Amino acid sequence: MNPKPPKSDNAQANKWLERILNSNHILWMIFVLSMLEATIIPVPLELVLIPLLLHERERWFAIATATLAGCLVGAAIGYSIGYFLFDSVGQWALSLLGYEQAFAEFSSEFKNDGFVTLLLVGITPIPFQVGMLTAGSTGYSFMLFMLAAFIARGIRYYGLALLVNLLGERVLSWWQEQQKQLGWGVLIVGLLIYLLVIFV
Repeated sequence: MNPKPPKSDNAQANKWLERILNSNHILWMIFVLSMLEATIIPVPLELVLIPLLLHERERWFAIATATLAGCLVGAAIGYSIGYFLFDSVGQWALSLLGYEQAFAEFSSEFKNDGFVTLLLVGITPIPFQVGMLTAGSTGYSFMLFMLAAFIARGIRYYGLALLVNLLGERVLSWWQEQQKQLGWGVLIVGLLIYLLVIFV
Protein backbone atom coordinates (compact mmCIF):
# COMPACT_ATOMS: atom_id res chain seq x y z
CA MET A 1 0.00 0.00 0.00
CA ASN A 2 1.28 3.45 -0.90
CA PRO A 3 1.91 5.84 2.04
CA LYS A 4 -0.58 8.65 2.48
CA PRO A 5 0.30 11.65 0.33
CA PRO A 6 0.99 15.11 1.78
CA LYS A 7 -1.96 17.44 2.08
CA SER A 8 -2.32 21.05 1.04
CA ASP A 9 -3.36 24.01 3.19
CA ASN A 10 -6.78 24.04 1.51
CA ALA A 11 -9.48 22.23 3.53
CA GLN A 12 -11.84 21.83 0.57
CA ALA A 13 -9.11 20.26 -1.57
CA ASN A 14 -8.17 17.91 1.28
CA LYS A 15 -11.78 16.70 1.62
CA TRP A 16 -11.94 15.88 -2.07
CA LEU A 17 -8.57 14.11 -1.87
CA GLU A 18 -9.82 11.90 0.96
CA ARG A 19 -12.97 11.01 -0.98
CA ILE A 20 -10.94 10.04 -4.03
CA LEU A 21 -8.36 8.01 -2.10
CA ASN A 22 -11.11 6.14 -0.24
CA SER A 23 -12.86 5.27 -3.48
CA ASN A 24 -12.41 2.12 -5.53
CA HIS A 25 -12.85 4.23 -8.66
CA ILE A 26 -10.05 6.81 -8.49
CA LEU A 27 -10.05 7.60 -12.21
CA TRP A 28 -13.82 8.13 -12.33
CA MET A 29 -13.66 10.31 -9.22
CA ILE A 30 -10.95 12.60 -10.61
CA PHE A 31 -12.88 12.71 -13.91
CA VAL A 32 -16.01 13.89 -12.11
CA LEU A 33 -14.12 16.40 -9.94
CA SER A 34 -12.39 17.84 -13.00
CA MET A 35 -15.72 18.17 -14.81
CA LEU A 36 -17.29 19.89 -11.80
CA GLU A 37 -14.27 22.17 -11.33
CA ALA A 38 -14.57 23.26 -14.95
CA THR A 39 -18.23 24.18 -14.54
CA ILE A 40 -19.59 25.04 -11.10
CA ILE A 41 -17.24 24.14 -8.23
CA PRO A 42 -14.28 26.53 -7.74
CA VAL A 43 -12.15 23.85 -6.05
CA PRO A 44 -8.38 24.26 -6.55
CA LEU A 45 -8.01 21.09 -8.62
CA GLU A 46 -4.21 21.09 -8.66
CA LEU A 47 -4.16 20.87 -4.85
CA VAL A 48 -6.05 17.59 -5.19
CA LEU A 49 -4.22 16.41 -8.28
CA ILE A 50 -0.66 16.88 -7.01
CA PRO A 51 -1.08 14.75 -3.84
CA LEU A 52 -3.02 12.16 -5.87
CA LEU A 53 -0.19 11.96 -8.42
CA LEU A 54 2.30 11.55 -5.57
CA HIS A 55 0.22 8.70 -4.15
CA GLU A 56 -0.38 6.97 -7.48
CA ARG A 57 2.83 7.67 -9.39
CA GLU A 58 2.59 4.55 -11.51
CA ARG A 59 -0.78 5.76 -12.84
CA TRP A 60 0.27 9.32 -13.64
CA PHE A 61 -0.67 9.10 -17.31
CA ALA A 62 -4.11 7.60 -16.61
CA ILE A 63 -4.81 10.20 -13.91
CA ALA A 64 -3.77 13.10 -16.14
CA THR A 65 -5.88 11.67 -18.98
CA ALA A 66 -8.97 11.25 -16.77
CA THR A 67 -8.50 14.80 -15.47
CA LEU A 68 -8.25 16.18 -19.00
CA ALA A 69 -11.28 14.18 -20.17
CA GLY A 70 -13.41 15.48 -17.29
CA CYS A 71 -12.29 19.03 -18.00
CA LEU A 72 -13.22 18.73 -21.69
CA VAL A 73 -16.70 17.41 -20.85
CA GLY A 74 -17.11 20.33 -18.43
CA ALA A 75 -15.83 22.69 -21.12
CA ALA A 76 -18.47 21.47 -23.57
CA ILE A 77 -21.19 21.95 -20.93
CA GLY A 78 -19.94 25.44 -20.07
CA TYR A 79 -19.76 26.45 -23.73
CA SER A 80 -23.33 25.19 -24.26
CA ILE A 81 -24.56 27.23 -21.30
CA GLY A 82 -22.90 30.32 -22.74
CA TYR A 83 -24.30 29.64 -26.20
CA PHE A 84 -27.88 28.70 -25.32
CA LEU A 85 -28.52 30.00 -21.80
CA PHE A 86 -26.14 32.87 -21.15
CA ASP A 87 -28.80 35.48 -20.28
CA SER A 88 -30.25 33.23 -17.59
CA VAL A 89 -27.98 30.44 -16.33
CA GLY A 90 -24.73 32.01 -17.55
CA GLN A 91 -25.31 35.35 -15.84
CA TRP A 92 -26.45 33.57 -12.68
CA ALA A 93 -23.27 31.44 -12.63
CA LEU A 94 -21.04 34.50 -13.05
CA SER A 95 -22.84 36.25 -10.22
CA LEU A 96 -22.73 33.18 -7.97
CA LEU A 97 -19.00 32.68 -8.51
CA GLY A 98 -18.19 36.39 -8.37
CA TYR A 99 -16.70 36.43 -11.87
CA GLU A 100 -18.59 39.40 -13.38
CA GLN A 101 -15.55 41.69 -13.51
CA ALA A 102 -13.27 38.90 -14.75
CA PHE A 103 -15.82 38.17 -17.50
CA ALA A 104 -15.93 41.81 -18.59
CA GLU A 105 -12.13 42.06 -18.73
CA PHE A 106 -11.70 38.74 -20.50
CA SER A 107 -14.40 39.50 -23.06
CA SER A 108 -12.56 42.63 -24.23
CA GLU A 109 -9.33 40.66 -24.69
CA PHE A 110 -11.21 37.78 -26.34
CA LYS A 111 -12.47 40.03 -29.15
CA ASN A 112 -8.90 40.72 -30.27
CA ASP A 113 -7.51 37.19 -30.36
CA GLY A 114 -9.94 34.53 -29.17
CA PHE A 115 -7.88 31.38 -29.71
CA VAL A 116 -4.69 32.64 -28.06
CA THR A 117 -6.69 34.15 -25.21
CA LEU A 118 -8.37 30.79 -24.59
CA LEU A 119 -4.98 29.06 -24.60
CA LEU A 120 -3.71 31.44 -21.95
CA VAL A 121 -6.64 30.60 -19.67
CA GLY A 122 -4.77 27.36 -18.97
CA ILE A 123 -1.90 29.15 -17.24
CA THR A 124 -3.26 32.52 -16.09
CA PRO A 125 -5.44 33.34 -13.05
CA ILE A 126 -8.49 33.88 -15.34
CA PRO A 127 -11.11 31.29 -14.27
CA PHE A 128 -11.82 28.62 -16.89
CA GLN A 129 -15.56 29.22 -16.45
CA VAL A 130 -15.10 32.75 -17.77
CA GLY A 131 -13.40 31.49 -20.92
CA MET A 132 -16.13 28.92 -21.57
CA LEU A 133 -19.02 31.33 -21.11
CA THR A 134 -17.31 33.99 -23.21
CA ALA A 135 -16.70 31.58 -26.08
CA GLY A 136 -20.26 30.28 -25.98
CA SER A 137 -21.99 33.64 -25.57
CA THR A 138 -20.10 35.15 -28.52
CA GLY A 139 -20.79 32.19 -30.81
CA TYR A 140 -17.10 31.35 -31.12
CA SER A 141 -16.37 28.16 -33.08
CA PHE A 142 -17.06 25.17 -30.83
CA MET A 143 -14.35 23.07 -32.49
CA LEU A 144 -11.72 25.78 -32.07
CA PHE A 145 -12.81 26.30 -28.47
CA MET A 146 -12.46 22.58 -27.70
CA LEU A 147 -9.09 22.47 -29.47
CA ALA A 148 -7.84 25.39 -27.36
CA ALA A 149 -9.14 23.71 -24.19
CA PHE A 150 -7.51 20.41 -25.19
CA ILE A 151 -4.13 22.03 -25.83
CA ALA A 152 -4.13 24.35 -22.81
CA ARG A 153 -5.43 21.88 -20.26
CA GLY A 154 -3.52 18.96 -21.76
CA ILE A 155 -0.26 20.85 -21.39
CA ARG A 156 -1.24 21.84 -17.85
CA TYR A 157 -2.21 18.37 -16.58
CA TYR A 158 0.42 16.25 -18.34
CA GLY A 159 3.10 18.84 -17.60
CA LEU A 160 2.08 18.89 -13.94
CA ALA A 161 2.15 15.08 -13.79
CA LEU A 162 5.67 15.06 -15.20
CA LEU A 163 6.83 17.72 -12.72
CA VAL A 164 5.43 15.67 -9.83
CA ASN A 165 7.26 12.58 -11.08
CA LEU A 166 10.51 14.50 -11.42
CA LEU A 167 10.42 16.71 -8.32
CA GLY A 168 8.09 14.94 -5.89
CA GLU A 169 6.54 16.65 -2.87
CA ARG A 170 8.27 19.98 -3.52
CA VAL A 171 5.77 20.68 -6.30
CA LEU A 172 2.87 20.91 -3.81
CA SER A 173 4.47 23.61 -1.65
CA TRP A 174 5.68 25.49 -4.74
CA TRP A 175 2.21 25.44 -6.27
CA GLN A 176 0.62 26.86 -3.11
CA GLU A 177 3.23 29.64 -2.87
CA GLN A 178 3.87 30.47 -6.54
CA GLN A 179 0.98 29.12 -8.61
CA LYS A 180 1.36 31.54 -11.51
CA GLN A 181 5.12 31.08 -11.90
CA LEU A 182 4.83 27.29 -11.65
CA GLY A 183 1.97 27.43 -14.15
CA TRP A 184 4.41 28.89 -16.67
CA GLY A 185 6.87 26.13 -15.77
CA VAL A 186 4.19 23.51 -16.44
CA LEU A 187 3.48 25.17 -19.79
CA ILE A 188 7.16 25.02 -20.79
CA VAL A 189 7.50 21.37 -19.73
CA GLY A 190 4.31 20.46 -21.55
CA LEU A 191 5.44 22.22 -24.73
CA LEU A 192 8.76 20.37 -24.62
CA ILE A 193 6.92 17.05 -24.33
CA TYR A 194 4.68 18.01 -27.23
CA LEU A 195 7.65 18.96 -29.42
CA LEU A 196 9.47 15.72 -28.57
CA VAL A 197 6.43 13.65 -29.51
CA ILE A 198 5.94 15.51 -32.78
CA PHE A 199 9.53 15.77 -34.01
CA VAL A 200 11.42 12.85 -32.44
